[in-house]
Amino acid sequence: MALPCGNGRRWSRAVKMTFYLIFLIPMSSAGNRNTNTIFGKKQKLEVQQQLKRLNKPALKSIKSPDGDIIDCVDINKQPAFDHPLLKNHTIQMRPSSYPEGFSFDEINDVSSNFEPEFTQPWHLNGRCPEGTIPIRRTKEEDLLRAGSVENFGRKKYHTNAHTSNNDPQIHEYATLSETGDKYYGLTADMNLWNPYTMEDAFSNSQFWLAKGEYGQDLDTIEAGAMDDAYQNTGCYNLFCPGFVQVDKEIAMGATVTPYSKYGGNQYALKFYVWKDIYGRGDWWMNINHRKFGYWPSSIFSILSDSASQVRWGGEILNYNSGGQHTTTQMGSGHFAEEGAGKASFFKNLNVIDGKQIERAPRNPVILMTKPNCYNIIDYGGFFYFGGPGRNPNCP
Repeated sequence: MALPCGNGRRWSRAVKMTFYLIFLIPMSSAGNRNTNTIFGKKQKLEVQQQLKRLNKPALKSIKSPDGDIIDCVDINKQPAFDHPLLKNHTIQMRPSSYPEGFSFDEINDVSSNFEPEFTQPWHLNGRCPEGTIPIRRTKEEDLLRAGSVENFGRKKYHTNAHTSNNDPQIHEYATLSETGDKYYGLTADMNLWNPYTMEDAFSNSQFWLAKGEYGQDLDTIEAGAMDDAYQNTGCYNLFCPGFVQVDKEIAMGATVTPYSKYGGNQYALKFYVWKDIYGRGDWWMNINHRKFGYWPSSIFSILSDSASQVRWGGEILNYNSGGQHTTTQMGSGHFAEEGAGKASFFKNLNVIDGKQIERAPRNPVILMTKPNCYNIIDYGGFFYFGGPGRNPNCP
């Protein structure tokens, strides 16, 4: 499971903050890849130093059946506080305010033992105690897969998802968006699948909250579900400090199950993101009715006030290797017209507008960079999207 982590990378001359929280899903058949990268003595030392930096001291460690190790780390010593702007940050365990007209009774009444509507394999062998958060331990092979210490957890290619002119030879989208003056949050139920991904690529289902322009000031918050066997295509989860996690049940970077089956049961994650305007102005995120954590307002530049665009949908990487389109799938790997139980979906789409009112998108804009490869059909308040990539009409 991978969520939008704090990615405070500066991509342009001015400040740009991009935050990713991505739920990882089990690797598809493309996941069995060579990790036998050879590191010299100097690189080995760099690997060990990086592992020491990434892996915080654990109060308890849990071995997951899938091979992961989950460290229960003191909530006050989580990676968020490696961010220079959060050195003296005081954790807020719950928001001070909620958007008008939305009932959070279910969330406010949830006990610390509330079970998520999904699970992670490590739950079978234990849970983290109060006052800690679960963090997937980074291993040497994770750094080896990235090819270098510097690449690990870093975004290999910047995605400029809030505009349609991002490099069309690499990033492809099927998204729905609304642009306006002020947005203070969004909601979405995001369908979970296990798409095939080619080597060194990824397939995302996610949302974006953005403000600014690429090449100038640009802040974005992004979260969703990802299939990314190499884990080197972004600054995800807690690898980059900034996101403050308060939930002790969900481990970012660890697998989440179950996921949807073609023609079978369908599963989705419920996201609710809003700005705590009557508190410190932090951007909070709930996942499946749990208060998961927040992005402190202080780490942003222009997004510290409000967003100017909200977007939902899919994204893949296409390297056009050998002059052919990638076979990386988006969503279920099937086109939107196949519909329920076969195509991937987003539903319960809402924005929190400048009046602090939750409402459905108005006059949404559809972006399909290559509709013969991946497409989207909007039904008002929900949409189907996805595709197989390379096919007779997408050579």
